[in-house]
Amino acid sequence: MERIISVFLASVLTHNIALTYILGLCPLIAISKKLKTAKGMGISVIAVITITGAINWPIYKFLKNSGAETISLLVFIITIAATVQLLEMFLDKFVPSLYNAFGIFLPLITVNCAVLAVSLFFVSRTFGFLETVAFSFGSGVGWALAIVLIAAIREKLELVGKVPSGLEGAGIVMVIAGVISLAFTGFGGIVNF
Repeated sequence: MERIISVFLASVLTHNIALTYILGLCPLIAISKKLKTAKGMGISVIAVITITGAINWPIYKFLKNSGAETISLLVFIITIAATVQLLEMFLDKFVPSLYNAFGIFLPLITVNCAVLAVSLFFVSRTFGFLETVAFSFGSGVGWALAIVLIAAIREKLELVGKVPSGLEGAGIVMVIAGVISLAFTGFGGIVNF
């Protein structure tokens, strides 16, 4: 149980998928303008990463045992696409305002490199099933934490004053992400895999 907690905390803090590995930046930049939308996208990414990690682990084990390990990447992508499609249908039916706020970025979770990276990371680290679920959930939480922090800072910057013209949009997001990333390095001695 201690290992599971350690994997979870490390994936949120010291091995944050967005702030350490710099993955999933396209939606991070585009959706972090408003805190409400960032929260919704964060929850969606948590769901997709956790579900796909839990589904992809047994699939990978089956493919590895049957000698068809080489097609695992293709299977991972299909699993991610199916999960995002189900999430998209769920949000369209039950939370249409959030579905409309995401626009094109909800289907883009399918090609969000952070989602695929989690499945590739558990393979390279030879995690067991519970470690994979903890790592997947923690990676989703870490990505959500990053987008929420960035959105909150961006909203605050809009209230306080104008961002210099050279840093508007993606520029200020990269500066904010860099500063937050530096802050997260402080957790390096606390938790690790």
